Amino acid sequence: MSTVTSTPADQRLSLDFILQELLKDGLVSHQQIAQLRSTIKLDEQRHPLVVVAELGWQSAAKPSHPLNLERLTRWLAGKCGQPYLRIDPLKIDVSKVAGVVSQAYAAKLKILPVEVTDKQLTVATCEPYVRDWENELARITGREVKRVIVNPNDIDRYLVEFYGVSRTILGAVSDSKRQGLSALQNFEQLVEVGRVGEPDANDRHIVSLVDWLLQFAFEQRASDIHLEPRRDKGNVRLRIDGVLHLVHEFPLSLMGAITSRLKALGRMDVTDKRRPQDGRVKTKTPAGNEVEMRLSTMPTTFGEKLVLRIFDPEMLMKPFADLGFTKHDLKCWQQLVENPHGVILVTGPTGSGKTTTLYSALKQLARPELNVCTIEDPIEMVDAHFNQMQVQTAIDVDFAAGVRTLLRQDPDIIMIGEIRDRETADVAIQAALTGHLVLSSLHTNDAAATVTRLLDIGAQPYLISATLRGIVAQRLIRKLCTHCKQPSELDRKAWETLVAPAKARFPDKAFRAVGCDECRHTGYRGRIGIYEVLMSDPELRRLINNSASLEEFYAAAAKQHMRPLRLSGAHKVAEGLTTLEEVYSAIPPQRD
Repeated sequence: MSTVTSTPADQRLSLDFILQELLKDGLVSHQQIAQLRSTIKLDEQRHPLVVVAELGWQSAAKPSHPLNLERLTRWLAGKCGQPYLRIDPLKIDVSKVAGVVSQAYAAKLKILPVEVTDKQLTVATCEPYVRDWENELARITGREVKRVIVNPNDIDRYLVEFYGVSRTILGAVSDSKRQGLSALQNFEQLVEVGRVGEPDANDRHIVSLVDWLLQFAFEQRASDIHLEPRRDKGNVRLRIDGVLHLVHEFPLSLMGAITSRLKALGRMDVTDKRRPQDGRVKTKTPAGNEVEMRLSTMPTTFGEKLVLRIFDPEMLMKPFADLGFTKHDLKCWQQLVENPHGVILVTGPTGSGKTTTLYSALKQLARPELNVCTIEDPIEMVDAHFNQMQVQTAIDVDFAAGVRTLLRQDPDIIMIGEIRDRETADVAIQAALTGHLVLSSLHTNDAAATVTRLLDIGAQPYLISATLRGIVAQRLIRKLCTHCKQPSELDRKAWETLVAPAKARFPDKAFRAVGCDECRHTGYRGRIGIYEVLMSDPELRRLINNSASLEEFYAAAAKQHMRPLRLSGAHKVAEGLTTLEEVYSAIPPQRD
């Protein structure tokens, strides 16, 4: 990269300057610049990096890469010898940084405070040569000013978002103080149902905070939102790719109002804070996509904890191969669902993707000539192709009662949310015996252990063997970030331990997690499933009838060449999708 020949001291960047510097570095051609000059004025008011990025150019230098806004910003930072920053709002204390510099001052100078300590203030800018504000800001704040270069769109966006959130919090706190509200919501106060003076959940500040929180979660690809009251504050955490991240800390006086607002949206009893409750909300993302959210509350020592689980309907439209099924897994799965009747079980721990697999299967099976019915606790995602019923324990509608009702509704396919006890297992088996295809889930470590689990809860062996068609066990593992993963030597011993006793070929190439701005420096972005499919065959049915031991079921699975979760994970490593460490963290302990 060449250096800047003439630094435009204390001047804002111009489009002509940026084009000339890009040309010097061989990133654009004379032809591209001539084409741009004929279509746009060089005195364009927008930031020049934004103008160039919107053209969708590929770099003239080889290897060619898209000249998007983030690449151009990184190039500019290197050009002027200043640190580059990709803003991650999860890592910024919004209230703290917004309290150091006023919004009017920051907006006027097109700067954004992103980190503050006792001695230093880090300020983001998209104008690397404008420096006249630094000394003034250092004098005002009494801190050393460190500048970083960020993309111009992030400056515009977060100037509004950070200061808007901070102003909303301050406004809500101010309102609560005027109303004389206590910030304390400890265990003793949980019994005070409908306590006088609680913050209004419909207050404009609270409504704005909730709207911002939901929008932020959608943008960050969160699967869950956790609102957790603590002794002197309220924590907001997002689960992204299976890992929780602390997003914000709200004053405790606001936490109850935010929770109440969400409970009201979910049609839950706002006044009752002593009992766990469930609800649901349907909303839209900023992009206009509909999203289902399931709400669950739990009384804790310091107040009411609320968890929102976010379900993306687009996941239901994905083919099974995109969910992580190999060709072998998919072939076995197709054989299972082609059965006109019988029981198919999907197993795994909480958060392993069972619901997505079941809904994807129902979506695949649903046709106008079939009556697809579900009984769930609660209904995870509402879908117009199914007839869905929710468990209502308060009026004695449990899974077993729900299935009996569904059987009187002329069903073809029944999905039972979860088999938890003998009664539910029995009605599922009876439904299969009377000519229905039944899909359900169960919490077990792997496919073979599912059979012994059914036997343990009291299901009759001869009925299990007569109806069970197959079992799918699954886990979710994180995928390597495609932006930063790098080739790496694979530990041969760890590989052979993973695939044993199979003789899986050692991969020619493997990758390791590195970390970049795109993946928040975790090295992983997104998740994919690993699966094992155990098919019912004469040997398995014989063992079930004899109430065989778990080891005998493992041996039977090996005889029918079932590919266990370990091999499914190894397959993902060989494809360069994940790492050995990630697979080992997800699969059950290996048997001796």
